Amino acid sequence: MTFTEKHRSRVSHLLSLPGISRVMTLKMLQVTLTNHMSASEHVSDIISRCAQSMHAVRTLRCHGMNDEALQVIYKSVVLQKLLYASSAWWGFTSAADRHGIEAFIRRGERSGFYSADSPTAAELVSDSDDNFFRNIVNNGNYLLHKLLSERTAHDYNLRQRRHDLTLHVKADNKNLLSRMLFKDTY
Repeated sequence: MTFTEKHRSRVSHLLSLPGISRVMTLKMLQVTLTNHMSASEHVSDIISRCAQSMHAVRTLRCHGMNDEALQVIYKSVVLQKLLYASSAWWGFTSAADRHGIEAFIRRGERSGFYSADSPTAAELVSDSDDNFFRNIVNNGNYLLHKLLSERTAHDYNLRQRRHDLTLHVKADNKNLLSRMLFKDTY
């Protein structure tokens, strides 16, 4: 038996634990991730749930609700549901997932629930990430604050930075902290 065959038999033995079934997706706090660390299933699920909410908003329009109130409902119900916990899953989306989200928002624009000059989904997520990161950096009691590196004190200032933290992590667009630490670096 070769090393590879021994390794495969050991791995298959570990994967077949009695009473524990192997799953391909995991849903935590309404966010679904697959075993391949993809958010595609989450995006398709959330778009279908938001489509149901958008149908409810259209029903409100049929019953005589004014457009201004419909826009407020769309933003507070549909957009919030669509972008819920986006800091956690946005980095795991593909270009097709992001295109699907933007296409859904454009449907809201065509229906008159969202204005064309309002921010795109990517801009909304970026603003949300910025606010979230600012809260993490500025609040030492925040749980994620402990994951950040110590602040650095330099005698020089070559260019203005968004933060004064040491960048000890690798650049990774999937992880929120590394995404924010390396944002706007070139």
